[in-house]
Amino acid sequence: MSESLRARRDQALGAGAQLFYTEPLHIVRGDGVELFDADGRRYIDMYNNVPCVGHGNARVAEAMAAQQATLNVHSRYLHEGIVSFAERLVALHHDGIESAVISCTGTEAVEVAMNIARIATGRRGVIATDATYHGNTEAVIALRQAASQPDEHPDVATFPFPQRLRPIRDGLDEQALADAYLDELTAAIGRLESSGAGVAGIILCSIQANEGLPDIPGKFMAQAAQLVREAGGLVIADEVQAGYCRTGRWWGYEVTGFEPDIAVMGKPMGNGLPLAATVASKQLVDRFRAATRYFNTYGASPLQAAVGHAVIDEIEDRELAASVTELGYGLKQALVERAEHCEWMADVRGHGLFLGVEMVSGDDQAPDRARAVDFTDRLKHHGILASHAGAFANVLKVRPPLVLQQSHAEEFLSAFDAVLHELDG
Repeated sequence: MSESLRARRDQALGAGAQLFYTEPLHIVRGDGVELFDADGRRYIDMYNNVPCVGHGNARVAEAMAAQQATLNVHSRYLHEGIVSFAERLVALHHDGIESAVISCTGTEAVEVAMNIARIATGRRGVIATDATYHGNTEAVIALRQAASQPDEHPDVATFPFPQRLRPIRDGLDEQALADAYLDELTAAIGRLESSGAGVAGIILCSIQANEGLPDIPGKFMAQAAQLVREAGGLVIADEVQAGYCRTGRWWGYEVTGFEPDIAVMGKPMGNGLPLAATVASKQLVDRFRAATRYFNTYGASPLQAAVGHAVIDEIEDRELAASVTELGYGLKQALVERAEHCEWMADVRGHGLFLGVEMVSGDDQAPDRARAVDFTDRLKHHGILASHAGAFANVLKVRPPLVLQQSHAEEFLSAFDAVLHELDG
């Protein structure tokens, strides 16, 4: 059945559409943190952040159905729901975040953020790390491609992402290492100024998720924000993965110590319904509106508002921020203990319920992507779904729905131990 479905998928969607695992899964149902395949086998989902308040969440499903059965139109009519949702969303951010542009995907929200920065500053240049990922449109994918194809993307400058495991210079203390990365950022600013593009802004995932959740040295994030502002640019925090209590705080930037001028959210906002947002000061959003007359048929809809409210209600009513903090701390400590006795587990990193385990090989601790792939396949065999990511795709990525319970965490650790035994036995 699965092979037949896979062949039909290749025909219908085109060969090469990505699938997880060496032997792909045919998932048919979800409930909270649990997923079930076509044969009825149960898996613990330790990967999917989109259904942040759980697969098949009843409150979200009921809100979605009730609103769709009542009214769902575009945003060119007045509607209480979308106004109150936007008000509620910006109130969750720091002072100075006042207005929202509602869209459907993180990619779209990032492009809106870049346009806000370019309109506000009158400049084109955007800075990103050399291992970043922010989306799929031509303008946004340039942020990733610029590291390897700088001549093709003159409006983007990249710099090495800040980290402690593989520092750009050895033998430095915490702040000296941060300063070394700040020097790289200063050079990127200089390249944009020399090219004539100027600095419109910098975009950073607040916890450097796609870079592999590196431990960021010193006060790099706050100092980087200051450098960019001194160059006349704005600071954009990509909270698509870092936000919505993933770290135990509402926003990743609260954990890594800086305040953005613009923040971008997506995926978890709708628990599966396409919902994203770009937030900033009213002045910045007003200038963007005046310059672009931006409109999205499906953005800022009553349906998005109803679901957006339901997701926030679940997070607040179930006190998920506290749960994420407690469970995340316990999981991280348990993984750190295992890493102390495993030579190919080089590092355990992350915040809340977003953790990474770096896998390496050899005396030089070279990134070991093959081991990370094998590890995720073996976890799946034991009923645990995870993935791998990072600059070298060698970091086991642990990012379950926020409704994870202690019993699920224990099942994960039991399966983790079983895989360790298989590999080292």
